[in-house]
Amino acid sequence: MNTDFFAAWIDEIAAAVRARRDHLTQLDAAIGDADHGANLDRGFTAVREALAGASPHTPGALLVLVGSTLIRKVGGASGPLYGTAFREMGKAFGEAAEVSPAELSTALDAALSGVRRLGAAAEGDKTMVDALAPAARALAQAVRDGLKAEEALEATAAAAEQGAEATIPLQARKGRASYLGPRSIGHEDPGAASTALLFGALRAAASR
Repeated sequence: MNTDFFAAWIDEIAAAVRARRDHLTQLDAAIGDADHGANLDRGFTAVREALAGASPHTPGALLVLVGSTLIRKVGGASGPLYGTAFREMGKAFGEAAEVSPAELSTALDAALSGVRRLGAAAEGDKTMVDALAPAARALAQAVRDGLKAEEALEATAAAAEQGAEATIPLQARKGRASYLGPRSIGHEDPGAASTALLFGALRAAASR
């Protein structure tokens, strides 16, 4: 997986976020500020513009730029959290021109650690961690099982989707949704939903 692959991933994310913007906003309207979809759409539009102007030459440089742009352009908690995830992935890649599934797994673990540090969230708190952590585990297992890259990313995306769906019966323990107490039960967490969307975009990039 080279720089072009990760650029394709970002293109897929931007398109998916644009297509699902209203859905993400509806999820956020139920338990948050009703701006998640719009914020991410604005952020990834800015990311595409930044990448077009900079043309980074390595996967690491590309993802660090993605993360830095999201931190600058996306309001609320989403910008710092997603920005940190992408920046940590990029830093884990270093200067490598190509990345293996095993190296992607290591980078995803770094992203998860960064998000946990920043948000102080664990699985079960009804946050993006509930999709990100299962995705990281699934990719690590796929690498151990020797799956091809496309198969590994399929398993990763499926795990993220299942993790997002599993937030529906949870009571939120972090963020604005936690203020609702039991009323947060029965709603899919928007951060987990958008995280699953990102891994669905990764699966789509792999199948191009």
